[in-house]
Amino acid sequence: MASISGPENPSPNIYIPPEWSSAAEAVAHGSLTSPPHIVLVCGAKNCGKSTFSRYLLNTLLLRYKKVGYLDTDVGQPEFSPPGFLSLTVVDEVTPDLTIPHMKTAERCLFFGDVSSKRNPTTYLNCIFALYDDYRKEYCNSDDSSNIGLPLVVNTPGWVKGIGYDLLVDMLKYISPTHVVKINISAQSKNLPDGAFWLDEDYDGMINLTEISSARQDSLNRSVLVQKDARLLRDIRLMAYFRQCFSSNLNISTIKELAHALASHPPYEVPISSIKIRHLHCQVPGTEIFYSLNGSIVGLAASSEGPKDLPWCFGLGIVRSIDTFKGLLYVITPVPQGTLEKVNLLLQGFIQIPTSLLQVQGSRSPYMSANVLSSG
Repeated sequence: MASISGPENPSPNIYIPPEWSSAAEAVAHGSLTSPPHIVLVCGAKNCGKSTFSRYLLNTLLLRYKKVGYLDTDVGQPEFSPPGFLSLTVVDEVTPDLTIPHMKTAERCLFFGDVSSKRNPTTYLNCIFALYDDYRKEYCNSDDSSNIGLPLVVNTPGWVKGIGYDLLVDMLKYISPTHVVKINISAQSKNLPDGAFWLDEDYDGMINLTEISSARQDSLNRSVLVQKDARLLRDIRLMAYFRQCFSSNLNISTIKELAHALASHPPYEVPISSIKIRHLHCQVPGTEIFYSLNGSIVGLAASSEGPKDLPWCFGLGIVRSIDTFKGLLYVITPVPQGTLEKVNLLLQGFIQIPTSLLQVQGSRSPYMSANVLSSG
């Protein structure tokens, strides 16, 4: 029976190549720097960036009490659901390097898509806003003995064409103290050799480490395998909405989660108390509620965050809309105290997993024909 935790059994005893260990140790145990370590990990798709970033995070946590993690991969984020860009402060080691773990971010922005291709300018602005917040909150200290919060920056695997330009812009803006570049055997898919993002006349110091992707474990089995990206995104979304329920509740399969969500009492949100913003597209005013119903939305506060980039607190499912009563019915794991700050719903292209819409034995509230009630 399908499980919410993942499509395959995790392997805590994943083999880390000596080259990876040496690279992580060199970064973590080098001389203390001020500003603090800012390590950007880059490379082609499926080269092991996320796994190495988790390993590097664990290695840094052996030296520092806390480490920041700036996640710029909207398709396969580490600590949040798909569609988010986030800054998370981590204070404990990740026990399993093979799977991402859900954590509450210090700051997050809902980009609303699983790729930056649709709106690269907004994507970059989101990353810059999160990095600026990191600098403001964790690096501006008058205490000379405080070296600040180390930061790991994980990047997407889109490194050709516009994706390459975005990565270069990111590197130039963040100016990391260390860059770890992971190469794969297919040379044509790799990033250029050397410090490709720097101008020719740059004469500063560069901490660039190039390593190869991990191909095999200690038993000569493949470590990095081709993954079903859509399936993994669906599993992340299901794991996120599983948080609507107590961990003591026996919900271990997708079917059980689908039934639980279908019968879960939603929050009642007065339509008059919120604004609705559609990301990446225009929706006619007469179609807004039809577009919103049965969708996943970002829950944000319009008064918080940089200009036109409101801080987001999490996701919600618009279960139904009653226009006669002026109410939206929303399901979300966001705590009620935090939910009271929300006055803006952000709709992008993140969709409810189809497996959650197929509730056997009952009528799915997300697929009903009469959910828009007007009295």
